[in-house]
Amino acid sequence: MIGWLLGLAAWQQALVGTLFTWGMTALGAALVFFFKNINRNVLNLMLGFASGVMIAASFWSLLDPAIAAAEENGSIPWLVVSLGFGLGGLFLYIADKTIPHMHFGPNKEKEGLPSHLKRTILLVFSITLHNIPEGLAVGVAFGAASEAANPAVAVLAAISVSLGIGIQNFPEGAAVSIPLRQEGLSRTKSFLYGQASGLVEPIAAVIGALLVTSVEPLLPYALSFAAGAMIYVVVEELIPEAQATTDSKHHFGVFGAMTGFIIMMILDVALG
Repeated sequence: MIGWLLGLAAWQQALVGTLFTWGMTALGAALVFFFKNINRNVLNLMLGFASGVMIAASFWSLLDPAIAAAEENGSIPWLVVSLGFGLGGLFLYIADKTIPHMHFGPNKEKEGLPSHLKRTILLVFSITLHNIPEGLAVGVAFGAASEAANPAVAVLAAISVSLGIGIQNFPEGAAVSIPLRQEGLSRTKSFLYGQASGLVEPIAAVIGALLVTSVEPLLPYALSFAAGAMIYVVVEELIPEAQATTDSKHHFGVFGAMTGFIIMMILDVALG
């Protein structure tokens, strides 16, 4: 498997990696065929898990390699990484304020420019926004591997990013399709919309891989940019929604975050 991947171009590796993450989204979305409702505590656990994975991936898979790449380029590491990280958060902030979408919390708060789109479409747009930085993270990770001194080890690290994001995409797919079913859509439509939210990941991954392999000095900026975008999603949306409950049972989101962080940390350390 590793040998086969090494024979592919970086953008092709990124495409393969995100086809896996999209497949996991589809697999999670398929749960709508078995369940119509999702327990709020279970949803909080899922959202917390996704948060933990993204936080761990942001450091071990993105920021740490970005610092190393900046040092190799002779740049000032803290300046390069801080700039890229901040721009990633700013990019998601602008997207958050311009793209119409609806949060999955109990209040289903609308954000972005005013729109007459259906609630179901707004819900899909919400999770699609999450998936842009996830796909970008996979793409720049494989792009970085192509420039590494030991490509085999670097590809393993990139695979760990794909695995981690794929694992958290499974509950995320269910967190999209099941609420859509509750909105009145059929099971089939809920599944199709749910899995479609993950299709943006391969697109973002290919763009990210092509960018960093075409303009090598951009690598540390791209890695930290993806990290900043992921942390923005976690802090602005996932964690608040994981805590959005009418009772005092906030610990489900916390337990999910801790578990996701540990699993992603193990993947990064073991494979990286």
